[in-house]
Amino acid sequence: MPDTPPWTTLQTRQIVEDRWINLRAETVRTDRGAVLSPWYVLSYPDWTAVVPLTDDDRLVLVRQWRHAAGAWCLELPGGVIDPGEADPVAAGCRELLEETGHAPRDARLLYSAFPNPATQANRMHVVLATGCVPSAPVAHEAGESMRVECVPVAEVLAGIGSGLLAHGLHVGAALAGLAAVGRIRL
Repeated sequence: MPDTPPWTTLQTRQIVEDRWINLRAETVRTDRGAVLSPWYVLSYPDWTAVVPLTDDDRLVLVRQWRHAAGAWCLELPGGVIDPGEADPVAAGCRELLEETGHAPRDARLLYSAFPNPATQANRMHVVLATGCVPSAPVAHEAGESMRVECVPVAEVLAGIGSGLLAHGLHVGAALAGLAAVGRIRL
């Protein structure tokens, strides 16, 4: 594959820009001459998703109100990497502590990926946190409604096919984390 992008941006128009989202409409020309307009691009801050495991074989999860879905969703803890934070592992550990009150004995980056590379410019960084123990009170932000649930790994694995984890990206992250610690084979 050549290194040069096959699409050329002809025009960019800013639609929305605030602390959470940057939405722009672009006019692009493909390498075959087609002009696509508008092509929407969403730029969010990068975020983390943490796969937090306890020594007694549980995943530390959060059940969080997700307004867009209109539902309480069981998810991995995580969140936005704050401005000035360069290390996604440190950001993930901060989010884990804030959302669940748990701290890990060890943490490492599993992988980074684009959540939706067709329209989103940000990356999700998946952090594996092992040896998680309660260490501090939760410190939820004003806009967060959530509760902590420590779910046995076997129950999570049994429930993945029926939608136990509501966030599609978190299913892959959880499976990758469990594979990394030898709990499953992929």
